[in-house]
Amino acid sequence: MAHNHSKHIATTAHHAKNLAHLGLDKHEVSSTLIKGAVMSAGAQTGKSIMSKIVKHPLLLVGIGMVAGYYAHKHRKDIIGSVNSATGKGKDFVLQQKENLEDLVAESKEDQE
Repeated sequence: MAHNHSKHIATTAHHAKNLAHLGLDKHEVSSTLIKGAVMSAGAQTGKSIMSKIVKHPLLLVGIGMVAGYYAHKHRKDIIGSVNSATGKGKDFVLQQKENLEDLVAESKEDQE
């Protein structure tokens, strides 16, 4: 584990040098490195938690029951959000279709 960590740090330092050569200032490089480190730590933590959950079937069933309870409790909000997103998606598609029809009509007018 320590070997992988030191290898990750060396790789991160190498990437920092490459980013600096691209013309990014030190602040941008450091914020990019911090974001990458946080994402990496989150992924490792999630992987660790999931491996522990999978080994305990009762815990997995309990988590499923809790998720089901909250989904049932907030089902009206969930359905409303899905319907709202669906409506917005349909409006967007119709608007894009109208824009495309306008462009086609303009191009036909220009050809004539």
